[in-house]
Amino acid sequence: MILNNGYKKLVVAILFEIFATTMLVLSNGFSKVLPSVLSVLGYAICFYIMTYVFRTIKMGVAYAIWSGVGIVAINLIGIFAFHTPITGGRFMGMWFIVAGVVVSHINDRKVVRQL
Repeated sequence: MILNNGYKKLVVAILFEIFATTMLVLSNGFSKVLPSVLSVLGYAICFYIMTYVFRTIKMGVAYAIWSGVGIVAINLIGIFAFHTPITGGRFMGMWFIVAGVVVSHINDRKVVRQL
C-alpha cells in the first residue's frame, strides 16, 4: 500500500511527537536547556504538521493514529532506553491501543466506501 501525502505527513508528525516526548523526559523537568528547547520545538513542528494532516485525513482517525502510535512508541522507548519495567498491564494496554487504532481506521474506510 502506497501512503498518500496525508499519511506521509502523519508519519512525520508522529516522529516529531516521539522525539519531543523523549526530549521532555531528558529535560528533567525543564531543568536542562537543550532538551527543553528541543522538546518545545519538536511539539511545535508536530502540531504544525498536524494542521496539514487534518486537511486530508479525518480528525478522529488522524488523532487516533497519532496518539496511539505515539503512546506505543514512547512505551517501547521507555522500556528499552530508560529501563521502564514492562508489566502485563502495560503490555495489554499497548495491544488495546493498537487494536483501537486499527478498528477506528478500518471502520472509517468502510463508512467512506458506503458514501
